[in-house]
Amino acid sequence: MKRTLFVSLVSAGAFLFAQAAMAQGMPGQTPSTFPGRTTPGQTPGVNGPMGNTPTTTQSKVDDKRFAKDAVLDGMTEVELGKLASEKASRDDIKQFGQKVVDDHTKATDQLKQVATQENITIPDALDSKHQSRIDKLSKLSGEEFDKAFVKEQLKEQEAEVRDFNAEAQGGADSNIKTVASNILPALQQDLETVKNLNKAEKTTKQAKQ
Repeated sequence: MKRTLFVSLVSAGAFLFAQAAMAQGMPGQTPSTFPGRTTPGQTPGVNGPMGNTPTTTQSKVDDKRFAKDAVLDGMTEVELGKLASEKASRDDIKQFGQKVVDDHTKATDQLKQVATQENITIPDALDSKHQSRIDKLSKLSGEEFDKAFVKEQLKEQEAEVRDFNAEAQGGADSNIKTVASNILPALQQDLETVKNLNKAEKTTKQAKQ
């Protein structure tokens, strides 16, 4: 009877020791990683739930600065589009130039309207920086104009899509944010169009060589 009781006590003690070892981790073992936990070297909320995928914080944009810059860029694009519809040698570039005029006239009107509602002062005329872009292209014609205009538009449309997307995603002013979201699809379409124009220009150039 005593021997049986002794064996039972020893077995119980061994079981408790094993449980404690599993909970604390035996020497030389690496703690298991579970969702919601962090292992040494990880930071909660930075390494992500599984400790693998970084998380990013959406930064806010300056709504007033965006509105002012967008209006100035829009006014510039309208003038550049007019030049293209008049001076381009290719019909597809002429047509795109008119679309730029239509899209940016509409966008600029919307931006000016929301700027007035939000008491944001918008320039009535272009500054020297934006005017210089127009003056530079106005001196060109024919194929020389086509090449310069497409190159200019490719750069500008990419920048506009990036800026409007940033406002649509991170704007603090709900009215300006909504306007940016509404305008963005047309800008994205214009970007795709000018990318195709750029490809066509390169194909034409290669065919002449």
